[in-house]
Parts: sequence; structure tokens; C-alpha cells
Amino acid sequence: MATPLSRRLHFILLICGELVSGQIHYSIPEELEHGAFVGNIAEDLGLSIREMTGRKFKLVYDDGMQLLKVNMGNGILFVNQRIDREFLCGQSSTCSVSLDVALENPLEMHRVNVEILDVNDNSPSFAKNRYYLQVSEVTAVGAFFRLDSAHDPDVGSNCVNIYKISTNKHFGLKTHTRSDGSKIAELVLETPLDREKHSTIHVTLTAFDGGIPHRSGNAEIIITVLDFNDNTPVFDHKIYSVNIMENAPVGHLVLTINATDLDEGANGEVKYILRSDANQRVQELFRLDPISGQIRVQGSLDYEEKRIYELEVEAVDNGTPILTARAEILVELIDVNDNPPELKISSLSRKVREDAAFGSVVAIISVIDQDSGANGQVQCQLPPNIPFKLQKSFNNQYKLVISDKLDREMTPYYNICISAWDAGSPRLSTKRTILVSISDINDNVPRFTQASYNVFLMENNIPGTSIFAVTAFDPDLDKNSKLSYFLLEYRREDVSRSGDVTVNSETGHIYALRSFDYEIRKEIQIKIQAQDAGTPPLSSTAIVNIVILDQNDNAPVIIAPSKYNSSTAMEVVPMSAYPGYLVTKVIATDADSGQNARLSYQLVEATDRNMFSVGITSGEIRTTRRFRDHDVPIQNVLILVKDKGQPSLSSTVTIVISVLPNVTENFSERKNTPRNPGLFSDTNLLLILCFGLTSSIFLLIICFLIALKCKQDRNVYGYTFGTCCSRQRNSTDAFHGRSVPKANLSYPETPAPIRDSYNYTVCLSPESAQSDFLFLKSCHPTLPLDEINVVDRGK
Repeated sequence: MATPLSRRLHFILLICGELVSGQIHYSIPEELEHGAFVGNIAEDLGLSIREMTGRKFKLVYDDGMQLLKVNMGNGILFVNQRIDREFLCGQSSTCSVSLDVALENPLEMHRVNVEILDVNDNSPSFAKNRYYLQVSEVTAVGAFFRLDSAHDPDVGSNCVNIYKISTNKHFGLKTHTRSDGSKIAELVLETPLDREKHSTIHVTLTAFDGGIPHRSGNAEIIITVLDFNDNTPVFDHKIYSVNIMENAPVGHLVLTINATDLDEGANGEVKYILRSDANQRVQELFRLDPISGQIRVQGSLDYEEKRIYELEVEAVDNGTPILTARAEILVELIDVNDNPPELKISSLSRKVREDAAFGSVVAIISVIDQDSGANGQVQCQLPPNIPFKLQKSFNNQYKLVISDKLDREMTPYYNICISAWDAGSPRLSTKRTILVSISDINDNVPRFTQASYNVFLMENNIPGTSIFAVTAFDPDLDKNSKLSYFLLEYRREDVSRSGDVTVNSETGHIYALRSFDYEIRKEIQIKIQAQDAGTPPLSSTAIVNIVILDQNDNAPVIIAPSKYNSSTAMEVVPMSAYPGYLVTKVIATDADSGQNARLSYQLVEATDRNMFSVGITSGEIRTTRRFRDHDVPIQNVLILVKDKGQPSLSSTVTIVISVLPNVTENFSERKNTPRNPGLFSDTNLLLILCFGLTSSIFLLIICFLIALKCKQDRNVYGYTFGTCCSRQRNSTDAFHGRSVPKANLSYPETPAPIRDSYNYTVCLSPESAQSDFLFLKSCHPTLPLDEINVVDRGK
């Protein structure tokens, strides 16, 4: 027996590699040892060892049996497992192992077909070691007797090629070839038999195959010579042919054979036998009724397994010796569309970037249908409205490619259902679903929930607290959707600022860094940017308007009448003041706004509460009756000014009202004296208050001296340093010389008209602002202004 090494040397010249119609074809003998050389696949594909590694060279097996492998170090395809051709392909005349070579970047598929050549590794064998044959002694010379064939699993020239029998006197051997190429042997009677001389003849039958070296198998034939039965059964046909559908059910009648025997009695009774040396598979699929000759289906037929079955039957009579006749039955199967298409995913990219170019290959799909003809013609289709399509590369192989723009934010993955159907009747179809995920790229700009935000913040807020949070959204994934927030620009009252607010880069919370005052600033505008962490980063902005809300945190400030200390003001009222006489007007301001700045005035305390009243909204203090002689000359009035905020804030002022005796009324009857409020000083007010507190007699003397002094000065200098103011003001206002600030003051109520008898015209010299005393002189309406003078004591 040849060793594996010698077989390899014998067939080494049969090994070859070539590209055939886009495929690589090799031929190797079976039974090679592990590691045996098949071919240099890298060289045949035109690949370097580096390219094989870089492009992820991979073998894809059809049936999962890894019979062959590739050495990634040198690109040689070698035998990985012992290959038994008979186990792999049975009696098929051709045998091959198919596999695919998958390469990436770019994606390529190559078909590799390795033909397995038969090696003569099996000897012919008979079903039995010993056969018995009965031959009548009257059998005519030339009669033949069919012998059981030997079986050899090898194919081609390695199967049974010739039969020989041992040397004997009566029988020779004749062989002939059947339509499938197999050999059958028959004993031929060459000389007449004589039972009386030889009742039993032993012959050895040897079967030889055509391999090198030859292999053989033996069987012993024991021939018993019997008395004669001289008529052999005869079939109607030597060869029967029949066609049946491959899906014929069990019990289906295939054919009825018939043979006749001219003998009578037991010698003419015929029964039918299916040859025992027939293929075991035939015995499983067909059943022969020995009496009726009916052949029926008893197994599952498959056109794809075998298309034609050869059955050999015998007709045997009941005579002695038994005479037989043989016939061949050819059963041809008709293909039925009973195999749905098979979809095989050879290579698949399960993740595809959403910016992948049109035509990028996602998967390679092979379609197989084991039926033949129209039943094996397959079409494939994808569902509509998906950004993929199928491109046919070569026979029964398709590429799944990108045909439209991908958008992960719209569709993050696709369950692609691939449908395949054949052209048979009825059509058979199959479906295969593959999942393709779309990987993210940074193609979406972060977007705020609003383009601008209005934030209302109460003043006097606590520094460091969060006042608002902006939120932006990015539909991308992972770092492409991770947002950071930045303070880009800060404006207050159209002036760029910084340091008042900050923003948390991770959460978008805006924090006030200081406490805001409504009275100082009322609105702040900032610009926030949201930026993702993608490459390149994308960003967007939003405007945040921070509106400061007023809080009642400012108490009213009393600006008039002027106070000589923290809470006391001085006023002078003539004794002759009538009811409703305007003593003074309390003027206050509040830095707050709205309800927090609406002020009201209230008389809290007074020396005589029945003497004075105050306007609740105007702040005007008026007399409610005339003064009496027994009234106290110095009256104290406490005025409360409060706002309408919550809680309400207030301020108070104490006004000391001095009642001037009636002696001054002569001067009050003159024309109102104009004054310039800006030229009066606090020193004058204090001095006037001191003089007002003196006795009425001393006040008359002072008034007389004032009048005398004014007359002397006019005569001496002959000109006037001051002018008479034509604007009429209240007598007490003119006397005290207060100036009313030009603030935004509100006077809800209009003061009552003041009678002329209580109006004075004030005449001031230009230098009177530096005087310690102011001297009043009544101005008559008919006198020219240049005759009215105010005399400074310093002059």
C-alpha cells in the first residue's frame, strides 16, 4: 500500500492555481497530511503579506468545515484536516471544496474552488464473502449467470475495473459496462455440466480496480449442479424507463414490471426480486412487490440529491434449478420547486458612518437555490424608502450599497429585510433581516430652547446664587452632544461690562456675582454660547435679558422744609393767618419706583392738633383756624411721610412754627415781595428764628430799624444793587429763602391760592448770598423796580 508521502509526490504535479472567471481553482488529491501545500493564494491574488494583514484577509467557509487554512506569514493555502473524498462527496464524479476570500478596504470577495482528486485508497468488496448458485445440468452452453457486483467507494479509474475468476473446466467470465460506467460480471457456461461427475463447483471471483497500484477483493462462488429447468423467465422489456415527480408521496406507483415463463407448474411460477447489490439508497427509496411486480415509492425523493436512479430486478421461476431473467429500470426524477432560496451574508459592516459616500459597500450577499431551471432562478429585492440598494456583482452574488444620504438623528439604525424569490411555480421565497447601525458625526449645532430669555430678578439678591439656567440641546451622540456654556458678552445700558454674572460651563446655570440695586441699574443683557465637544466643535448663542425688579428698600427722604438739625425745621406764621393759610409744604422723594415711591403725609403730633392740618398727598401744612391771643407762640408739628411699599417705610420731620405778632401785618399789606430763593442761607434762618422768639416789642424795634436803614442806603448811594422779583411766592417761603430742588417731584394736589396780603416781594443785592441778615421791604405794585432795594449789612 502506498504511503501518504508517496501519494503526495505522485500528485504534486496536479496541484495548480489559476483565476477562472473571477475564481481561484486548485486541485489536490485526497488523504493529504495536515499542512500539505495547496497553493500560494497570496501570489495568485496579487497580494503582499502586508496587504493580507492590513486588509483583514479572511476565509469564509460554505459548510463551516475548516478543511483548508492560510498561513498568514507566507500566504500559502494548506490542508488543515484530512480530506476523505468518499465521505465528502460520495459517488459523485466530481468533488470540490468551495470557500470565499474576504478582503476589506476596499471590500472584495474572491471565490476559491479546490477540486479533490480521488486516490485509490479503497479496495473493491463484495456484499457477501460467499455466494451460492444453482445450475441445471441441462443448461445449454453459453448460458450466463449474473453475479453480484463488487463495490468500490473510489471513482473513475480507481473504482472496479475488471473481474476475474479462478481457473475451472466449465465456466468462463464475461464483463460489460453499464450506462453509469460501472462493471458487471456474468458467469458463462462454456462446457456442458454433468451432475454425476461434479455436483458442486467452487469458483473464486476477484474484482480489480484501475488504480495504481491495483486493489482487489474476492468472493467465493459455490455452484450446485441441479436437475434441469429448461425455460428462463422473459421480461417484456430489457430496459424500463419512467419519469416521476420528485415530490411523489410514499406509496406512489412507479412502474409494474412483467416477466413470463413458458414452463408449467412450479417451473413456470415467477416472482420478482430487487437485486440485493443495488445501492443501499435505492433499497430505501423503492419497494418491489415480488408477486405483482409493482414498484412503489417508500422514501423521500430529492431531485437535488440525485436525478436518475437505476434499479436492477430479476424474475425468478420456481423450477429446479431456478432460472432467472434480469431487467433494468431507469427512474428519472422531475424537478419540483421545493427548495426556497437561501440568503447568505458573506461579509457585513454592522456600523456605517452617517457621512458615508454613495456606493459604499455595506454587505455582500450570496443567493443559492438548489432547484434547477426556472425553479433555481432567483431575484432579490429591498424594501422601498431606505437609503440602500442591491447591486449584482456576479452570478448569484449581490452588494448592499448606500444609495442615499444617511442621518443618524432621523434614523439611528436600519433593520434591512432582504427578500429573495425564485421563478418556479408556485414561487418560493425567503427573507433575511440584517441590522445596520448608523454611527454619529458632529453635524448638528446645539440649539437653545429659546433665542432670547427674559429673567426677572428682585434687587438686593444674595451674591453667588443661581438666578436662571439656560438649556441647549444637541441631537448628536456622546462627545458630539456634550455641551459647554460660555459667557460671551455682557452689556448693561448699552455699555459692555464684566464681573456681574457668570455661567456654569456644565449646567448652564447663571450666577449673580454681586447684589444688584434697582436704583443703580435696571437691566443687564448677556450673551451665552453653547458649544459641543465634537471635532470640529459647533456652537450657537442666546441672549439673556436680566430685568432688575424694584424692592421697597428706600425710605422717603424729606428735602423741604430745610432742617437745621437731623429732624427739625423752622417756620414763621403771622398771627393774622386766616384758616387754610399755607404754613409750609413738606416735600419728600423716594428712590424706589411704582407703589414703593407713592408717598402719603400724616400729622402725627402737634402742640395743638386743632390748629394745623396736612394734605395726605400734597404734604401742605395749613392752618385750620385763626390764632388766638392765648395760643402758644411756638407750635411743634411732627409730620410722618411714608410710602405704599410692602412693608411700608417712613420718615419724620419736626417743624417748629413760630407765630409772628400782628405788628408785621402793615408790611404784609403791601405788594408781594419777589425773592430769589437761591440767595438765602441756613445762617439767616437761624437768626430769623432767634428774632422771632423775642418779644413782640423787640421785634417792632428791629422792623423799625430795618426800614430806617433801607431809606438811608437809598439816599446815600442813589442806585439799587438788587432787583424786585416779579414772581409771587408764599410769604413764609420768601421769608425763609428755601430753594426747592429740581428733582422729579410729584404734586398730586394743587395748593390753594394765597391772598395778596400774605405775599412779599424780596429785593436782594448781588452780594446778599454772603450776608448774615436779610432785610425785607414791602414793594408796592405801582413803584418802579429800581426804587426797591435790599441793603446788605456789610455795605
